[in-house]
Amino acid sequence: MNTITHWIDGKPVEGTSGRFGPVYNPATGAQEKQVAFATVDEVDAAVASSKAAFESWGESSLAKRTAILFKYRELLDAHRDEIAELITAEHGKVHSDAFGEVARGMEIVELACGIAVQLKGELSTQVSTRVDVASIRQPLGVVAGITPFNFPAMVPMWMFPLAIACGNTFVLKPSEKDPSASFKLAELASEAGLPDGVLNIVQGDKVAVDAILEHPDIEAVSFVGSTPIAKYIQLKAVEHGKRVQALGGAKNHMLVLPDADLELAADQAINAAYGSAGERCMAVSVVVAVGDIGDELVGKITERAKNLRIGPGNDPASEMGPLITREHRDKVASYVSSAAEQGAEVVVDGTGYSVEGHENGFFLGVSLLDRVPLTADAYRDEIFGPVLAVVRAETYEDAIKLINDSRWGNGTAIFTRDGGAARRFQLEVKAGMVGVNVPIPVPVGYHSFGGWKDSLFGDLHIYGNDGIAFYTQGKVITTRWPDPSDGGINLGFPSNS
Repeated sequence: MNTITHWIDGKPVEGTSGRFGPVYNPATGAQEKQVAFATVDEVDAAVASSKAAFESWGESSLAKRTAILFKYRELLDAHRDEIAELITAEHGKVHSDAFGEVARGMEIVELACGIAVQLKGELSTQVSTRVDVASIRQPLGVVAGITPFNFPAMVPMWMFPLAIACGNTFVLKPSEKDPSASFKLAELASEAGLPDGVLNIVQGDKVAVDAILEHPDIEAVSFVGSTPIAKYIQLKAVEHGKRVQALGGAKNHMLVLPDADLELAADQAINAAYGSAGERCMAVSVVVAVGDIGDELVGKITERAKNLRIGPGNDPASEMGPLITREHRDKVASYVSSAAEQGAEVVVDGTGYSVEGHENGFFLGVSLLDRVPLTADAYRDEIFGPVLAVVRAETYEDAIKLINDSRWGNGTAIFTRDGGAARRFQLEVKAGMVGVNVPIPVPVGYHSFGGWKDSLFGDLHIYGNDGIAFYTQGKVITTRWPDPSDGGINLGFPSNS
């Protein structure tokens, strides 16, 4: 059986722990690979490699760094189909979705290619007599990233290209459920000329995670995943003196006003709720129907949901693939089963779904729940699967209160033709990312990604300007170059005169 190993000091490194995790093909349910789980010593070796590499990489010119990143972007473009195939094989998402994931990750590589502009400092001259003050940004040192299963290529690319462009070295701990894509990213980075040790990968589980969080030579940790783990990451990392940006879970609401184009709203609700089988933190999981449009909107969503084509991700006819594991599929299905008991109307029931010829795959049909009580588990919890809940609100004010009362604050959207209502919503809603007639408002690479409330732990969002600020530290330099005629003793407090 093929074993996915670590990547340390520019080459594959076999694991020594004797512990392995299974890597499944979700479409067949068969284990096709295994991944070696790192020991604490192997994490230490990766960090030591990165620390040694930082001595030269941190002082390397911006021209050298960007030349490598431009080459890296070229290689990613040439291999994007191959990377997408790895994602489909291990995550299960359809090929077009996987291909798009790679493209969105490459946006951050492109941002990193222009890092010279982003790292320009500031200079104030003559702040006092012959005194100048400059502000510059410098790298932190060794930084780390812990990434989730749902975007095994994109989320790592949200982190390490920007970090290394800023002069840091990077240790990545990808998800053990679909680790091959990140390993391929490291191989291509090496081919692009990235020096050994600048990017290291350790595979593993909580042992590797805790070793990263506790390691004294790691200065900062980035994380994307569930809220409980994000909280843990923040507390553990801060306890050990690290910077943290930890992005957690979500319950993203899509508010539909009575004046909205309901055909468009129904289309976008389907796309945002069921794309990638709902396994994304920016998925729309709640539609809030305002006024008397609820029945018509639910009817339109139902019609579309029943016609979705579900199958293996490598089948071009498939619009939605399987879920990542059998256990996760069963957990998602349990929310549908309990929804009726808790007062919701199950309009479309996707439980018990199977695909001919792939009966052992981790497939689940799409589910649509209407009139979901706010006390139901299907409303309160992040399901992370193809389940869309519809709640009703009498007025805009009721709807905005409902959204703002949620513990989550990742993304939200409003569908309306009324510019005034849209403007009011984008100012009043308590969420980090807002879409106006855009159901999944993921920012482009030069803006930052991140939520509010229980969707973010730490002060800075990921990539964009926040990402650059996170991976660098500011320094202010005050200089005076006196004329030869200056001199003498003056014990008074310096003044700006």
